[in-house]
Amino acid sequence: MIRFGPAGIPLSCKGRTLTDGIEDVHNLSLTAMQIPMILSSVMERPADYDDEVGRTLMEFEEDAFVVEIIRDGESIFDVNEPIEEDDTLVQAFSWIANRTGDLFKIGKMARRLDVSLSMRTPHYIDLGSNHELTDDGIANLQRAAFLTDALGGSTVVTNLGVYTGELPDDEIDGNIRENVAGLMEWWKDCGFKPRLGIEITGHEQVFGSVEQVLELCGEIDGLVPVVNFANHHARTAGGLFEADDFADLVDMVSPYSGGRVHTIFSGVEYGGPMPRLTPIKKGDLKFETFAEYLVDARPELDVISASPLLEHDAMYMRVIYERVLNRMVAKRLRQQRKEAEEAAKAAAAEEKE
Repeated sequence: MIRFGPAGIPLSCKGRTLTDGIEDVHNLSLTAMQIPMILSSVMERPADYDDEVGRTLMEFEEDAFVVEIIRDGESIFDVNEPIEEDDTLVQAFSWIANRTGDLFKIGKMARRLDVSLSMRTPHYIDLGSNHELTDDGIANLQRAAFLTDALGGSTVVTNLGVYTGELPDDEIDGNIRENVAGLMEWWKDCGFKPRLGIEITGHEQVFGSVEQVLELCGEIDGLVPVVNFANHHARTAGGLFEADDFADLVDMVSPYSGGRVHTIFSGVEYGGPMPRLTPIKKGDLKFETFAEYLVDARPELDVISASPLLEHDAMYMRVIYERVLNRMVAKRLRQQRKEAEEAAKAAAAEEKE
């Protein structure tokens, strides 16, 4: 099955909550949504003795979106863990939910509406430099894993770091491998079900070529590649022009994807310092060509619109895919009728003889 959806709440959605966004995605006949992980005003505070101690995060009655429990210097990501008196709670203000327990209700609603959820971490994740940003990045990835698991989402999408020149490139690569390996050991210990998706990036100064992503996914369990077609097209100076180019790329990542490939599509302008995402109809990366591959191969695949037009281009992709599919079906029916007519003529000729 091929799913289409936007990277965020639809621009046309009247409400701005995650619940509103999922309902709107469903009403637009889309079946996927990638949630931007935006946690504003994250703060640490002591647990409230009267209202919170003894309760679990699932049992909070007041609006308190807690994304982490800190106990004796250790982080706990378990919604069923009772709060203790000396615990510190990490609370965030976010559009994702008002209370931690709401995540499960939202996830249940998404499944009922057949909207597959994933989450995108902030783009400033840096696991290669091993400075303060690295600690922040690991914390964000842990919180994203916790939130996505509670929502019943499939994938946490992230990039991993940049080459700044402050450290040799091979040292940055080694730091990334070490930090991701440690993160995935923690991920496994927590029992989180979502996959960690490593995004193909659009610039050589950012870790994330196809070769780097696949090598990392092959080394560390729990990782899957995320194919950002616009980024790959920009990074390869226009490497996706024919349907076979898309086929080769998807075939390359499929063995590492656990049966389903998570992809991102948009238009792109490249050739400058950094690629710039555009509406799908702009630029030389053509969705129609990708649709030809999709119709022919029918892969298990999510296609997320990262276009500035979000749901408009997600719907455009679905329409183009269905149009190409209908043309292919009509062509096959014409061919079948032609073959049937030729067979009938041949049979009639044999009878006359």
